[in-house]
Amino acid sequence: MNSVAHIEKVIRDFWTSAPSNSLHLETGEKAWAEPQVAVARGDDPLFYRIKELIGPFLWTPEEAYALAFPDSPVPARELRVISWLLPQTPETRADQRREKALPAGRWARSRFHGEEFNCELRLHLAETLTRARYPSVAPERLPGFAYQQSERFGLASNWSERHVAFVAGHGTFGLSDALITRWGKAVRFGSVVSRIDLPVTGRVYGDDHHAWCLWYARGTCGACAGRCPADAITTTTGHDKQACFTYIRETAAPYATATYGTGATPCGLCQVRIPCEDRVPAGLLS
Repeated sequence: MNSVAHIEKVIRDFWTSAPSNSLHLETGEKAWAEPQVAVARGDDPLFYRIKELIGPFLWTPEEAYALAFPDSPVPARELRVISWLLPQTPETRADQRREKALPAGRWARSRFHGEEFNCELRLHLAETLTRARYPSVAPERLPGFAYQQSERFGLASNWSERHVAFVAGHGTFGLSDALITRWGKAVRFGSVVSRIDLPVTGRVYGDDHHAWCLWYARGTCGACAGRCPADAITTTTGHDKQACFTYIRETAAPYATATYGTGATPCGLCQVRIPCEDRVPAGLLS
């Protein structure tokens, strides 16, 4: 189990075989396209920098691991953070591109049923590694996982899958605050912290958290702002998290529940029909 190839196989085998990786449609199609994996060091300085920016409630990998194994804490240098992304399928993205105000059925289902699968994947990988004598935890599944108010950024969780993915080399943030990856912005993330020695994924963008966004890199685009039905994204102030949160909770989520029978908080209109929907925009990938 102590190689990235083995970790990728565990994740992809589960993606292939788990019944929960489904949109629950008569077509039998999967919720996600094939997962992609990256690895960060538990003591990467960026984890501490991000904690300083967001707030003291944000867990570092070492803190999350200690919550799961309070009787056997280990130094951060002995930990690795395994981050994966789950791309939306071409069919889901095509449906969502046609929408202007509310999420498409496949998109709402991927947010609900697909995230149920993602939660199972977190626990499956952590349990598989732990059984192989590499103690592991899925921080997002810890009982203490919650949302709090960041003085600087507003609503924030104490474990951020997007920030973990940034540190691990998956991609950088865009104008909408979503992460732009080699597989685009229409993706979802998960992660596990493990006491294991794995080679880490290089960050080709260094510490530049906006390197793959056309707006921040070149002052062009801003397409995601035009896609937002709540006007929660602008090229002057970026992403208004509260306006986004209100629209999702009061409009998109009730609509998805009534129309598709799903729960959760879908919207995601800003993740499609944009240059970074399924790739890094041309000319920005080093």
